[in-house]
Amino acid sequence: MAEEVLLPQMGESIAEGTITSWLKNIGDAVERDEPLYEMSTDKVDAEIPSPISGTLLEIKVQPGETVAVNTVVALIGEAGESTSAGDSAPAAEAPQEAASAPEPQAAAVAAAAPVAAPAVAVAPAANMQESPARVESLEARRRTKSSPLVRKIAREHGVNISSLSGTGIGGRVTKKDILAFIDGGGAVPAASTVSAPAAAAGSVDSGAFEVPAAYRPQVFPGDRVEEMSTMRAKIAEHMVLSRRISSHVSSVWDVDYSKVAKLRAKYKASWQEKQDVKLTFTGFIMKACVDALKAFPELNASLDGNRIIYHRNVNLGLAVALDWGLLVPVVKAADELNTLGLMRRANDLAERARGKKLLPDEVQNGTFTITNPGVFGSTFGTPVINQPQVAILGVGAIEKRPVVIDDMIGIRTKGFLSLSFDHRLVDGAVADQFMARVKRGIEEFDEAELA
Repeated sequence: MAEEVLLPQMGESIAEGTITSWLKNIGDAVERDEPLYEMSTDKVDAEIPSPISGTLLEIKVQPGETVAVNTVVALIGEAGESTSAGDSAPAAEAPQEAASAPEPQAAAVAAAAPVAAPAVAVAPAANMQESPARVESLEARRRTKSSPLVRKIAREHGVNISSLSGTGIGGRVTKKDILAFIDGGGAVPAASTVSAPAAAAGSVDSGAFEVPAAYRPQVFPGDRVEEMSTMRAKIAEHMVLSRRISSHVSSVWDVDYSKVAKLRAKYKASWQEKQDVKLTFTGFIMKACVDALKAFPELNASLDGNRIIYHRNVNLGLAVALDWGLLVPVVKAADELNTLGLMRRANDLAERARGKKLLPDEVQNGTFTITNPGVFGSTFGTPVINQPQVAILGVGAIEKRPVVIDDMIGIRTKGFLSLSFDHRLVDGAVADQFMARVKRGIEEFDEAELA
């Protein structure tokens, strides 16, 4: 009997994914764990392995289509086997959907948001005679099945998700739905649902609006027009949303890398030979950041309304530029690693990111991010915070520059570091104390870490 291939859950906050390409054709033999198709979400691009061995009998979701997790995307079985029994509805949700929905629709798969009223049990399939109020209540509960990000936006703007009609699968309220509702002036007054500080915390730069026709671009003869990739579209959404959520402030510091440049030259060959690890400037910066984050926990935190969450571990995100977009793999528990461990993990994650080999868990739950546009020659930048974090470090180009030393001109290896931080939580004084600690950690790096 043919077996169903389901779209996997690529992280707890991921409700859907886009099939970008199939690596096998109908009729091809496929081995268990052999790459079967490529999938894109707002977190990661990845090759998805086949869950079983057999022959690819049917492809149910074509490249470019976005579907909910647990949707049947293909059937695998014996060559020549019939596929008439296949069902493209999400298998895991079908029984519940049949019992609870007043009319057929695709199942919502995101976790339900916390609600004030006690949870209502789903009625048995045999008892479909529900009162209008009961049906309305069930419909409202389905609409609350949105991602944690959507629920967070709703809380911060005082919006009752159950009152909205979502355009997502199964009536799920999407980010586009909630932002359109807020931008249209439909948000409930904050005082009626959440405290004023909590509402204010999420209302920075509420600003997206419909672009007037006069300001929209024109397509001229010879122009090439193409749709954004899923990853590019998700990055765009996240960047605009981050600017709305956080009060961005930046601080730029000039750092002397002369000592670590000498240490790198001294130990680079031996590290490559003995440890098979590249000794890079990024590794020194990572170690300095981890030490500073342990000293200043405000930078290793998140905001949830008027609650501050101080994270126990330092989960260090490293932005990796790819030909098709940007990924931020995360070095988990970076505070428990020495310099060698940090560099080994960073090199491994970057390499697998470029090869689309990252696991879902490896691009989630970061608490602080480092991005390094300096490798392309940028002097410095002011990066956008990676939500729900409260700070991000930008690394500028590291190069030799003339400097004044004891009233004389000398040559030093220098570079700029820029910190973008959320002023709702992090004051300028704390941000600069943090950066002073990072600067000192680089300029006074302990050679014993490398020996």
